[in-house]
Amino acid sequence: MKTVTMRSGSVIPALGQGTWNMGEDPARRQAEIGALQLGLDLGMGLIDTAEMYGEGGAEQVVGAAIAGRREQAFIVSKVYPHNADRRGVRAACERSLQRLATDRIDLYLLHWRGAVPLSETLDAFDSLKKDGKILDFGVSNFDLGDMLEAEALPGGRAIALNQVLFNLVKRGIEWDLLPWSRKQDMPLMAYSPLESAGRERALLLTNPALMAVAQRHGCTAAQIALAWLLRQDGVVAIPKAADPAHVRENRAAADVVLSAFDLEDLDRAFPPPAKRQALAMR
Repeated sequence: MKTVTMRSGSVIPALGQGTWNMGEDPARRQAEIGALQLGLDLGMGLIDTAEMYGEGGAEQVVGAAIAGRREQAFIVSKVYPHNADRRGVRAACERSLQRLATDRIDLYLLHWRGAVPLSETLDAFDSLKKDGKILDFGVSNFDLGDMLEAEALPGGRAIALNQVLFNLVKRGIEWDLLPWSRKQDMPLMAYSPLESAGRERALLLTNPALMAVAQRHGCTAAQIALAWLLRQDGVVAIPKAADPAHVRENRAAADVVLSAFDLEDLDRAFPPPAKRQALAMR
């Protein structure tokens, strides 16, 4: 498994597991737990979640999945912006730790920018890190301007990672945020690497060029889309899968090696940005 090194020196898998929409339906709980455990078995130890997902339900699913095997997992969770003041961050973190049934969160992120000053959130994160409640902290849905502002604040250089929307269709960060992040040794974690469910995902995975590349490799369009992300330096992908077949499919994508010919075809079908774009979010 390819790995990515964060600023702190922590090494994480380049392919992890997402949990958005997990923990919302009790009937799916055991299947979701089993899928995450299979991912752990296959080396996808990074699991991304948030207090927002299922209003804590996803964190409870993660806690059940890592029971008895905490050392195999690298847990990422995120705090709501309205909980991002000094007192709110600490209280939210304690609730997340309880739901996750663990004594620490490996990487704790601000989910997106809100009304609380960044300086206050960073100070709260630093306090949690000193107390051992979190091992690293970072941000999510920050564009280049946000990152430059955060970096200039006390504690800003300790930001370990930025999680953003990035996939073959949403390539805007390649114009400015991704090059800057690489120069700063700041990994980016790509959420919705296969687009979200529904029409957008269907349009991506039925694209003729993507399907043609997949046919050349004897794999699925989803695997090619993931392989395209995983080949990039400093990028982590966190696809969600609640079905064992999809978990195995995602893991196999890490072994796909794209040729220059493949990449040219994909660039023609999904052109890189020609100018600066607003940060894509969902």
